Amino acid sequence: MGLAALLAAGIALVVKGGDLFVSGAVWIAEASGLPKFLVGATLVSLATTLPELLVSVMGAGKGQVDLAVGNAVGSVSANTGLILGLSALCLPAAAPRRSIGVQALLMALAAAVLYLLCRDGSLGAGPGTLLLGIFFLYLWAGVASARGEGPAPAAAGLRRRELPWQLLRFLLGLGGIVWGADLLIDSGSRLALRLGIPAGIIGVTLVAIGTSLPELMTAIAALARGESALSVGNIIGANIIDLTLILPLCALLRGGNLPISPQGTALDLPACLALVLLAAVPALLSRRFSRLQGALLLAAYGGYLLLLA
Repeated sequence: MGLAALLAAGIALVVKGGDLFVSGAVWIAEASGLPKFLVGATLVSLATTLPELLVSVMGAGKGQVDLAVGNAVGSVSANTGLILGLSALCLPAAAPRRSIGVQALLMALAAAVLYLLCRDGSLGAGPGTLLLGIFFLYLWAGVASARGEGPAPAAAGLRRRELPWQLLRFLLGLGGIVWGADLLIDSGSRLALRLGIPAGIIGVTLVAIGTSLPELMTAIAALARGESALSVGNIIGANIIDLTLILPLCALLRGGNLPISPQGTALDLPACLALVLLAAVPALLSRRFSRLQGALLLAAYGGYLLLLA
């Protein structure tokens, strides 16, 4: 099988595995009656960011550092510019004022801190603990938000006999993500070498968009049901997790120092920060995402891709 076919197979496994994994996570959330924004911002986000997490951590462990960093940063850019842009353009979203304000603020803070920490071309394990602190603050804010919103009614028709099937979907999804992540790393790095393309560019484009497909599928499914708050909450939460958890873990795995390529410091991280601020600042001011903002996000992401070409 050719490298392109292996790359496509890896993406397909990640997407299908992510779909099964998210379905199991959402079933648990619906059965418990958790608020929808909290479900999107925490449980579903943790599930949909698992592909990015595994691809980057496994990539760093295999020595593919540029691909690992590019995937983590590029996934945030894709989530924000492409997926959040499409979501806002198709269905402007409003969410509880307290929830969306705190989440947008933490997303902007995480992007700014990551950019500042990586400006010298590396991320150390010590400075990375600042990002981990934002991650735990995010989890605490989600719990506090859920208490403020109050519980949502549990979905009707959920039976205890469904639990084994949902657990099976959960585990099958996890296995698909792990296998697909391994294929993505190996085939992506070999394809970059064969074509003479830097692994960092492969990471922020093909691999990043591929590992972001679970967020895209979740957003499309949520928008089709008119659940814009769940879609936006999932994207913001996924971004916070990508920004605060993945690269610090990679730095720890690399012995406390994660090198960042010149492309990462000069283009990828600034573009990521700009997209996050374009998403977060209007949300902080108006507590919603408008169609105009969606169009601007898509245009900015398209400009970033042109710069990479």
